[in-house]
Amino acid sequence: MSANVPLQGKTALVTGANKGLGAGMVADLARHGANVVLAVRSVPLGDALVAGLVECSGRLAVVPCDVSQKDAGARAVAAAIDAFGALDILVNNAGQVEPIGHFLDNDSDAWEQAVTVNLFGAQRMARAALPQLIARGGTLVNISSGAGHTPREGWSAYCASKAALAMLTRAIALEYAGKGVCSYGFQPGVVDTDMQVSIRASDMNEISRLRRDQLAAPAVPARWVSWLCAERPRDLDGKDFSINDAALRARVDQWHAVHTC
Repeated sequence: MSANVPLQGKTALVTGANKGLGAGMVADLARHGANVVLAVRSVPLGDALVAGLVECSGRLAVVPCDVSQKDAGARAVAAAIDAFGALDILVNNAGQVEPIGHFLDNDSDAWEQAVTVNLFGAQRMARAALPQLIARGGTLVNISSGAGHTPREGWSAYCASKAALAMLTRAIALEYAGKGVCSYGFQPGVVDTDMQVSIRASDMNEISRLRRDQLAAPAVPARWVSWLCAERPRDLDGKDFSINDAALRARVDQWHAVHTC
């Protein structure tokens, strides 16, 4: 295997893959050789992204997936296996920050929907993928958030669901690390995505007041996900860690310096 395609022969499934951070991760994983299945709510948007990714070593496939649906995980994993024969990597990226507002002002159904997407969506995907990840010595990456550890005004549903997701990461690592699965919770920081448009419009907390030029491009945290999936660092298994960790950033940069694409 070439040093520049360390994920060659691996298949990754990424939820919420057609834009923002998801699109960035798809591009970087494919650039490093992975076959990537884009699990998206909008197939046309997924197809448009694939058409624009011309500098990839891996192959790409698009499958419809709404993680709020109970059968979403089983269907997406089956589609990944049908497309590429197996599944080695699951990236639970799909998420939503709405409803934004004080707890008593939130619509209860909207609050529950956020938890469904951010927590149960990840749970459903992981439950469907884990048999493959166990068989293949695979990797699970849950896209976490600092909001799961520090409450933010107006984000009660988001904070609560991300806190629960961090514990799910730990629980899966506890139960399946011995079966060859690596499980990570990655906090990508404040990224320039559509989610941030909604956050800035709310003017609800300090994150909403960041200027757009203070936000990271999606390609920046995407590099971390490729590193995690290729290197599978055991010291981070089961942990929820931040892109702002300088020591980890040095490790990621060193890896990318070697595995340039």
